[in-house]
Amino acid sequence: MKFSVGIAMSPLDQLTELARTAEECGYDSVALPDSLFFSEKVSAEYPYTPDGSRMWNEETPWVDPMVAAAAMGAVTERIRFYTQVLKLGSRNPLLLARQVGSVANLTGGRFGLGVGIGWAPEEFEWCGAPYEGRGRRADEMIEVLKLVLGGGMVEHHGEFFDFDRLRMSPAPADPVPFYVGGHTPVALRRAARVGDGWTSAMIKFDDLRSVIDKLAVLRTEYGRADEPYEIQAVCIDRFGLDGYRQQAEIGVTDAIVVPWLFYGVGFDGALAAKKDGLRRFADEVISRM
Repeated sequence: MKFSVGIAMSPLDQLTELARTAEECGYDSVALPDSLFFSEKVSAEYPYTPDGSRMWNEETPWVDPMVAAAAMGAVTERIRFYTQVLKLGSRNPLLLARQVGSVANLTGGRFGLGVGIGWAPEEFEWCGAPYEGRGRRADEMIEVLKLVLGGGMVEHHGEFFDFDRLRMSPAPADPVPFYVGGHTPVALRRAARVGDGWTSAMIKFDDLRSVIDKLAVLRTEYGRADEPYEIQAVCIDRFGLDGYRQQAEIGVTDAIVVPWLFYGVGFDGALAAKKDGLRRFADEVISRM
């Protein structure tokens, strides 16, 4: 099983050093969060906390994940990066394809695109995108992204997006993997149908096992059971060496962790303490898996 470092809510001036240290310690990837802005009021509840409240406030630091991947990619050689997850709903697929292709090329193919739809109506509306029909729009966006990133002269005429023949050069040398997030039945179907993997929000072990089983059934329905497939998990009730071994046993291929939290260092903790946490977790868990 691989391990990815989640860097959400860390000060921006720590990111390149955290990536360098993670690479030195044998982590496989850095998981990049996405948040466009903090709206003072929201008309929907955050779906991944028990009470619907957000886990951050207006002062929490965020960076565009494409910029973060390019910056961290410039100071590393092996470690990969993926968005976990980028909210498709508020974005334009052609502009996004340009960004994804650029990052994939600049990092030497060390980039994967984890995608979700987005949960806050304000993010859609204030960025000029419709909230209604967001699921169908996201499906079409994935289609457009894969088409354009595949290279060559292409065109698309769909329900939401329409363009004549165009080409973005250079195309990534290898296909950019798509990891699809979401815990709802329609999200799992999307992940099974078009994803190279599924990526979770915070989830308990028993629920995670149930999702993995459902994905196996759905992938069989879509004729994809024999294709390589990633299960990226943020499991919130299985930790330590035994806990990660249990995750691997049920099919998790990539555990997303914030190692310094296990040792009492907060999201806004000092860089030196976070680097110590990365090293300690690598010694206590990764090297023994």
